[in-house]
Amino acid sequence: DDGLRAVGVPEHRFNDRYYIRLKPLLDDVAGFDARLFGFNGREAQVTDPQQRVFLEVCHTALEHAGCAPDRYSGRIGVYGGGAPNSYMVHESEAARQAVGDLGIEISNASDYIATRVAYALDLTGPAISVETACSTALVAVHLASRAIRAGECEMALAGAVNIRVPDYRGEMWAENSVYARDGHVRAFDAGASGTNFGFGAGVVVLKDLRAALADGDTVYAVVAGSAINNDGAARSSFSAPSVEGQREVILAALRDAGDLAPDTIGYVEAHG
Repeated sequence: DDGLRAVGVPEHRFNDRYYIRLKPLLDDVAGFDARLFGFNGREAQVTDPQQRVFLEVCHTALEHAGCAPDRYSGRIGVYGGGAPNSYMVHESEAARQAVGDLGIEISNASDYIATRVAYALDLTGPAISVETACSTALVAVHLASRAIRAGECEMALAGAVNIRVPDYRGEMWAENSVYARDGHVRAFDAGASGTNFGFGAGVVVLKDLRAALADGDTVYAVVAGSAINNDGAARSSFSAPSVEGQREVILAALRDAGDLAPDTIGYVEAHG
């Protein structure tokens, strides 16, 4: 209750029996090692937590891969995106005057999520911010893989982040809404009643397999193939996937993987 009051949720709202009080949260949305990334205090304050967390996760991913950008001879690209910004509206007038409207824009607009990482870590490959809603992270992986295959970079970071502020806030349930009545996701279960949107970030380091093996890298997975398309208007509603569209993109991915046999696939992640 105290957390909900602190972010301005009215008491009558969070005590409503239709208020969903469960959400997957990050432990520390506000925390940021500003000095490590060359930020002064004011810059860190005005920067969207999504940019800060995505930068931290990219840095951690490169560390885990054993790659120091300043000692790597190849080009490293960045492909990633985030949710629509909800932090900019909380910027104070004092902060706006201190860094200016352009400073607020650069530190908050989703266009700069990838470029922020490239600048902070001195990466010289393509820096492409991706926005395709639920598919952002996987589309980033697809584009990064294609860039490596095309010789545009030798290594790439790919992923996404989703943080809305204030983060400590639930949702109101309504009949036929997308939200799960009790906040729990039970996909393909008789007790399923909807979804729940949480916060997080994830990034993978991609590299040509032959180069990774030659360099003695730890290889966790191989992208055998990938494909993207769009359903157009052949679906029941704007936010619903098309069966035919899904079928076509899966077949295209199998073809890209060298006609991988469908019966060798052991895991499928569904839309939504």
